[in-house]
Amino acid sequence: MAISVIASGAPRPLANYSEAFVAGDLVFAAGQLASDFKDGGPAQARRHASFPYYGSDIELQTAYVLENLKQTLAAAGSSLDHVVKAQVFLTDLNNFHGFDTVWRRYFKVPPPRTTIGVTGLLVKDTLVEIDLIGYVPRPGLAHAVIASSAPRPLANYSEAFVVGDLVFAAGQLASDFKSGVPAPARTQASFPYYGSDIELQTAYILDNLKKTFEAAGSSLDHVVKAQVFLTDLDHFHGFDTVWKRIFKVPPPRTTVGCTGLLVKDTLVEIDLVGYVPRAGLAHGAIASAAPRPLAHYSEAFRLGSHVFAAGQIASDYVTGVPAAARRHESFPYYGSDIELQTAYVLDNLKKTFEAAGSSLDHVVKAQVFLTDLNNFHVFDSVWKRIFKRPPPRTTVGCTGLLVKDTLVEIDLIGVSR
Repeated sequence: MAISVIASGAPRPLANYSEAFVAGDLVFAAGQLASDFKDGGPAQARRHASFPYYGSDIELQTAYVLENLKQTLAAAGSSLDHVVKAQVFLTDLNNFHGFDTVWRRYFKVPPPRTTIGVTGLLVKDTLVEIDLIGYVPRPGLAHAVIASSAPRPLANYSEAFVVGDLVFAAGQLASDFKSGVPAPARTQASFPYYGSDIELQTAYILDNLKKTFEAAGSSLDHVVKAQVFLTDLDHFHGFDTVWKRIFKVPPPRTTVGCTGLLVKDTLVEIDLVGYVPRAGLAHGAIASAAPRPLAHYSEAFRLGSHVFAAGQIASDYVTGVPAAARRHESFPYYGSDIELQTAYVLDNLKKTFEAAGSSLDHVVKAQVFLTDLNNFHVFDSVWKRIFKRPPPRTTVGCTGLLVKDTLVEIDLIGVSR
């Protein structure tokens, strides 16, 4: 599949990634934040010292980011009206209301959205990073907004969009958006030892996502990509126990720790991409020589011309972080842990993409989760060596990853050669 590199008049980042790629009908934009990449936060994205009560930093930053994303999508032959998936990363969830106030002004039909709290972003004093996927409109391209009987969110986003064969669902959490976390999603006070909150919340969410996918003409059996955001990684085992019951062929999955979710006492948000089955649409799970994870997910799925990989971390799933991904104690000044872990992960992702009939040269979207943003510079040095044509990328700080001492998780989407 042909890939077009997109560059608009939006500020050029300092790091090694492209502004956006167009692959087939889809536009994959890099995550954007409120920086001109010269002075940090530009004047138009922060309150004026003489007018401190006019506007707010989060509103100004959100508008600045969306104006730049508007330029990006226009350069790709698309627009904000054709966004089918949004992910929003906030350094402080108390800023959500101001963010959503601006969001409402930009989207006539708001796209499905996932919003989580993160530990930090790559430019000082930035408060929000916005990551979008859109499409290039053309005659005959099927697209529709999906609404099921699942609870309607309070915020300004749609439950799901279908574009072409793909279903993009909003991230869902365990709320009825009336009482907070509803009774079916929490342990009952009289029966505290029957079940657990994380198991009940996971089951509640997946039941609602089942409704979403059925309304889109699909099902959970046709999910090709999952991202899971946990407020406490100690809840992972309970979450995965439920996941195993639901998915016969588990989709590729990325699981990271986040600082918080938008409804009080919610523990997990689940973000899914799937497809509407049709005759002749090639699909299948991919397995390479890369290490097999302990948890219940597939290494990658291929769907038509797209490759959806699970997030990968530097583990062999036998010893933890293997010797190849950590400094040797006798040679502590040769290399660094983040450098070795990044190279190890990308080498395994290379195997994944080759097994799918693709390569890292055909990656169209990357998301990077770092447990310490101080590791970014060295991570990016390795990234530069690997990618001749660096894909659009979003990089955020997370509270933790699922294997002890791992520092980075890399989540990729690609296309076939």
